[in-house]
Amino acid sequence: MRLLSQRRRDLVRSRTQAVNRLHQALMQLIPAGARKKLTADKAKTLLATVRPRDAAGNARRQLAADLIDDVTVLDRKLDAVDKRIADAVKASATTLTGIVGVGPVTAAAILGEVGDVARFTTADRFASYNGTAPLEVSSGDVVRHRLSRAGNRRLNNALHVVALSNKRYDPRGNAYYERKLAGGKGKKGSLRCLKRRLSDVVFRVLVEDRARANPGGQMGATLTASAVDQIPKANTSDKPQPGFTTEATPPRRPAKAAS
Repeated sequence: MRLLSQRRRDLVRSRTQAVNRLHQALMQLIPAGARKKLTADKAKTLLATVRPRDAAGNARRQLAADLIDDVTVLDRKLDAVDKRIADAVKASATTLTGIVGVGPVTAAAILGEVGDVARFTTADRFASYNGTAPLEVSSGDVVRHRLSRAGNRRLNNALHVVALSNKRYDPRGNAYYERKLAGGKGKKGSLRCLKRRLSDVVFRVLVEDRARANPGGQMGATLTASAVDQIPKANTSDKPQPGFTTEATPPRRPAKAAS
């Protein structure tokens, strides 16, 4: 799924570049240019109205026709990759698509980046990995947090897409967003809070999916993880217990008798 998601990102990037060049070519042929969300069919319709009278105009028209062919080929490849992604997500038997805002493409991106969810012991560690957990920058009695730029950015982007759709189409997500907005978080801050909440939801679903796929196995992750749990930290003063040392302690030499 990770390979398929990467392939899709490359195709989308190539298509965006081709459409941008097509916009530029049509702008030189048509005074008004083309509107946004240009497709190959719309570009063909516009290009059919152009009748250049000089060699430069004919060259521009041929260039636009070549770019339309490129967009058509890329669209066909994107459709094929989307079908392969949908088949892979269906074969995985994941229930991520049950979350409002998670489609097959987003589910494949999440599954490909997460891998085995058992490597995350709590929802907090999962949020820290995907970059939705804010960083504390408190000073004195003032407690504040700031946006974290760390973590897996591809997974963070997938959760961002989920949050945008969840805010619009899920009444629960919209109600949570509005509460944060009324509390003075602002639009960006409220959306980040929603992303953090959805990170917990995604983590819980991944753990439940793994439990169904491996009944009676060792999970390594808990279903009762809370978003307010603290991540345990190692104490430098901790010492190994007797009987668990990795190296043998050399015997002490007897003290020499006083002369």
